[in-house]
Amino acid sequence: MNAIKMKAMKQPKVTKVPFYDLEIVRFLIKDGSDLDIAYAYEDLVFSEHGLFILQFIGESSQSFACWFNKDCIESDRINIFNSLTKTSTLNGLELEYKGKFEIYQKEDCDEIDIHFEKV
Repeated sequence: MNAIKMKAMKQPKVTKVPFYDLEIVRFLIKDGSDLDIAYAYEDLVFSEHGLFILQFIGESSQSFACWFNKDCIESDRINIFNSLTKTSTLNGLELEYKGKFEIYQKEDCDEIDIHFEKV
């Protein structure tokens, strides 16, 4: 009987990918600002027109950080954030204003950089 020797192979590390409930965010954005989701990437959810970004805090679908585009008019930012906060509170969600962001297009490619500025 011939025995087959097998070399133990190292298994690649499995990276846990968190599941975020986008329906909750869609409702929050729509009810609180009358806008829709334009794009979602990892833990970031962009509103239409790039007006603001909601960021999941941790792996929870109940807590969010809110970032506004630096070009957003201050009175609009305050009104929208107050409306988002009201919707959040009424639905048992937590929303925290974190600051402003700016998007830069990288040269010679289709990628962007986002610069966040905490308050």
